[in-house]
Amino acid sequence: MTQRVIEITSPVFLDPSTLPQVNALSSLFRHKRPLALEIGCGTGDFIVKRARLFPHINFIAIDIYNKGCLKTCRRVERYNLDNVRVIRVEARYLLSHFGPDELLSAVYINCPDPWPKKRHRRRRLVNRRFLTQLAHFLEPEGELYFATDVEDYAVEVAMTLEEMPHFVNRLRAPMAYALEDYPTSRYMRRFKEQGLPVHYIHRQRDPELNLLRAHMPELELSFSCRQEPDSNQSEEQPCRDI
Repeated sequence: MTQRVIEITSPVFLDPSTLPQVNALSSLFRHKRPLALEIGCGTGDFIVKRARLFPHINFIAIDIYNKGCLKTCRRVERYNLDNVRVIRVEARYLLSHFGPDELLSAVYINCPDPWPKKRHRRRRLVNRRFLTQLAHFLEPEGELYFATDVEDYAVEVAMTLEEMPHFVNRLRAPMAYALEDYPTSRYMRRFKEQGLPVHYIHRQRDPELNLLRAHMPELELSFSCRQEPDSNQSEEQPCRDI
């Protein structure tokens, strides 16, 4: 049994197979503006709020779940936003195929799948290798945001970033429990309403660091790219990139 894929006909939705026809992701928008990427857009709650707050920025929202992309498109259209495009694609695939160096002004990773079992931790998206790769795709002083409801994931990412020369800490501590003007997604609100914390990390690419593409670790396809979606995964569950 496989999941039913709903056709998405929204004008803000892009088929990854058409992307090679364009020169750069930034050319997908009518107006030339700084470009930001949300990895794991879920149902679009966060990206719509962010795009309304910053109309001078173009946003690409990606997720591996079809239904989440559909709901995100509907939200974007509801608010008539011209600065958001939605793609059903995995982050590493998108960047490895269409991401030139210093493309992005910001990356947002909100509540990615924590793969809580120890034997599955290697499947977590955010690790030293991926963070090193992201540094190459961020412009100098480009911003990295990471939020998770899973404490050990937050600690793991914060400790990794503290050891990396690529990023400058924008907080007074390795992580925080709130970020000013940072939208709260429906998934985050669910935890906060239960009195549970969401952990936030905010870093900025060090503008003094000269990054050479030849030194970037090879981008690898994720577990989810190599296998069919789990038929036991309900489309109603929170959409998470891996």
